[in-house]
Amino acid sequence: MANNKNQETTYEEVVTETVGKTEKFFEKNQKLITWGLVAIIVIIGGYFANKYLIAQPRAEKASAEMFAAIQNFNLDEWQLALEGDDNYPGFLEVVDNYGSTPQGSLAAHYAGICYLKLGDKENALAYLAKYDAASGAPAEIVNAQNLGLQADLYVDGGNYKKAASLYRKAIAECSAAGVTPYLLKKLALVEEALGNNEAAIEALQRAKDEFGASDVEAQIARLRK
Repeated sequence: MANNKNQETTYEEVVTETVGKTEKFFEKNQKLITWGLVAIIVIIGGYFANKYLIAQPRAEKASAEMFAAIQNFNLDEWQLALEGDDNYPGFLEVVDNYGSTPQGSLAAHYAGICYLKLGDKENALAYLAKYDAASGAPAEIVNAQNLGLQADLYVDGGNYKKAASLYRKAIAECSAAGVTPYLLKKLALVEEALGNNEAAIEALQRAKDEFGASDVEAQIARLRK
């Protein structure tokens, strides 16, 4: 019984250590992803403007108001990006004013990350959950990031079942060498913690076969014993 208790504790420690690691890829490529999304929301805004003429001023204003917040975000000015200042609004104001638009949805995603960076996990999860998945190559990466970060927060709270569900959704959103294998490894850790060794092996095997993740071989061998 003592060995089992120690093993469970080890699983919890290992799984919890994954919290925040989803951000590694995104931090390295943050500006590229962010500006790619700016282009996307402008295109989306144009679409809605053409389909619903009344949406054009609203979409354009939301994009303009978000510009300064994105700049502050890329400068790691998390509080300023969230709250804005006397001259420019922050993500929170964009969410309040344009939450039903693609721009407002994206602002909620970045507000969630800002809260996460500031250590406010409750608000981080609340705002990340307000994001509506978008379409297109850059957006797919952000969709996966959003779900992966939500999963990390559920891991941190000990809700491994919910975390596993979100990791699976994140994996389904994006198939990229810089993103998917990390999510698969995280899913494997959570599945193992839940006692689902076969599901853990399946995730690790996919990381190895599809993305060349050779560092999972020892873990697969251990799970198969």
